[in-house]
Amino acid sequence: MIKKKLMSVEDLQTYKDVVQYLKKQKRIKHLLLGNGFSMGYDSKIFSYNALSTFIENSSDELLKQLFNSVNTKNFEVIMQQLDLFADVAKVFKAEESLIIRIKQTSENLKNSLIDAVQVMHPEHVFKVPEEKSLACCSFLEDYLASDGYLFSTNYDLLLYWVLMRNTLKNSGDGFGRELENPLDDKFVSDYEPEFSELRWGKNKESQTVFYLHGALPLFDTGIEVIKEEYDGEYLLENIKTRMEKKEYPIFVTAGNSTEKLTHIMHNRYLSYCYDKFSSITGSLITFGFNFGDNDSHLINAINKASKQPISNRLHSIYIGVYSDADLKHIESIKDKFKCKVNMYNARTASVWQP
Repeated sequence: MIKKKLMSVEDLQTYKDVVQYLKKQKRIKHLLLGNGFSMGYDSKIFSYNALSTFIENSSDELLKQLFNSVNTKNFEVIMQQLDLFADVAKVFKAEESLIIRIKQTSENLKNSLIDAVQVMHPEHVFKVPEEKSLACCSFLEDYLASDGYLFSTNYDLLLYWVLMRNTLKNSGDGFGRELENPLDDKFVSDYEPEFSELRWGKNKESQTVFYLHGALPLFDTGIEVIKEEYDGEYLLENIKTRMEKKEYPIFVTAGNSTEKLTHIMHNRYLSYCYDKFSSITGSLITFGFNFGDNDSHLINAINKASKQPISNRLHSIYIGVYSDADLKHIESIKDKFKCKVNMYNARTASVWQP
């Protein structure tokens, strides 16, 4: 009996094949970016291993012991286990001090993750080589210039930097300045307009770039959602100054998918982005996103988009895979999607290379 050869990544269609097919079908396409987008720029900085090593070298002895004792480098898994541990402790009526300590450790881990992402960044936008920035710009513009949306689950500044450094058609993120001292009908000779910091909301109807899990430059003041900006000081320095004052960016760092969705629904910026993702049409292409165990909220959003009226629904998803293990994983979860699932060789997508 001849055994059927298992498909490998090398057997899959290329990224170019996918794009050309969708163009031929005249179908709008959207892009979902995951951690592989950042790792494609520099895996030494943006991998789970790099981030966990930062924690292991920190001054927090409890977190260091935690990472050494748990056999994973995945922050989300560790936070999920801490939350589960706290729930179990409650069931067994453990001392309140222990439960408080577990929850505080989880909170410290979340803040340490933000610190790690901030510290390990390239220093500023111009540290990203020009050729890499231009290549990435070209990759992204293929979506934005064709009425597509760009979604990212990454916390870092790489996407923001590329958008800021280059002129991309239709690359609105929903943020803008508002006039703080509008004039009435009277003429004022020494009038000088005063504008707000970059606020989200007024320009959201033209928004095409969505940070589904938040990002380093986005802050919720409790009244407004604002975007930190370059003002003569490096953007990362401004973010660092805020964090030193215990102001933390909008980050979805919950352990499991339910907790992530709860966080999203309690923040008006995040919930708006999630609703947009839940209503996309045409086809969705993913790059560097592998739909792990803690991402079912995004699969649910994709399924919601696929259940829209037939003329205005999401018809298919094209998932980029890097390895045979990735391929096997996606094959094992295909049934969770309510639209047609296709895969392509993610190594053939030139995101950071011209």
